[in-house]
Amino acid sequence: MQGASIAFIGVGAMGEAMIEGLLQHQLVGSSSIIAADLEPNRLSSVKQRFKVATTRNNRVAARKADIVVLSVKPQVLSAVYSDLKGHIRSSAMIVSIVAGATSGSIAAGLRHQAVVRVMPNTPAQVGEGMSVWTATEAVSDRQREWVGTLLAALGKQLYVRDEGLLDKATAVSGSGPAYVFMLIEGLIDAAVHLGWSRSEAREMVIQTVRGSAIFAERSALHPAEMRNLVTSPAGTTAEAIYQLEKGSFRTVLSKAVVGAYRRSVALGERDTNLVVASKRKPVRKKRTKSSS
Repeated sequence: MQGASIAFIGVGAMGEAMIEGLLQHQLVGSSSIIAADLEPNRLSSVKQRFKVATTRNNRVAARKADIVVLSVKPQVLSAVYSDLKGHIRSSAMIVSIVAGATSGSIAAGLRHQAVVRVMPNTPAQVGEGMSVWTATEAVSDRQREWVGTLLAALGKQLYVRDEGLLDKATAVSGSGPAYVFMLIEGLIDAAVHLGWSRSEAREMVIQTVRGSAIFAERSALHPAEMRNLVTSPAGTTAEAIYQLEKGSFRTVLSKAVVGAYRRSVALGERDTNLVVASKRKPVRKKRTKSSS
């Protein structure tokens, strides 16, 4: 990626994680990155931390970039379209991490065909992310290599040809950390209820989750087999599993994932509708002569 110039449109937590990954792995130098955002304090922080150029003007950031990264909230995407439409180099590639926004709606909104859609997740901030991505046909092989290299700096990456899988990835790996954090929170609270200090409970729970994840990653066993390794007949774990099953743990989790998927699809449909609406020209009503 050396020599590529990269513009970040929006520099929230994920935007910062991507900048950090690029610089830590020496994929590009700080002089090759420019960040645009409307929040002066955020820009000041990014400039001080990473020594990159900053601006509040999206067009200034994007006009000379080889890669334009869209890392804004879905609610402001239509404004970004208005800002950048016609102001991106024809040879540039757009990389979007905007939840729900399809590559088709982005291509239409910006009138630019080379679009990569990525679903990252928050562990990317510590280099342990899971990014699922797809690309339009206009994205070159070289540009695809750039994307793979960039996302590998954030953790693991998975390319899929079917963009429909991105909404499903949003529900599983994109939102997944929130489910895990909620599990961690619940286990800590339960441990405190049993008499552990909060700091001790936190250490036990986080290491248990971390160790279990590493064990699952390295093992060829099915998750059910790994669970059975911990579960003795009529034992404490068996009782705990019984209570979880009685409370419909799997069903609730499945409903949560399906709900997140449907919400992602709905966000994409809304974005597409906004693009279509912006293309419609207002119809002027003909004046009719009034009878005297």
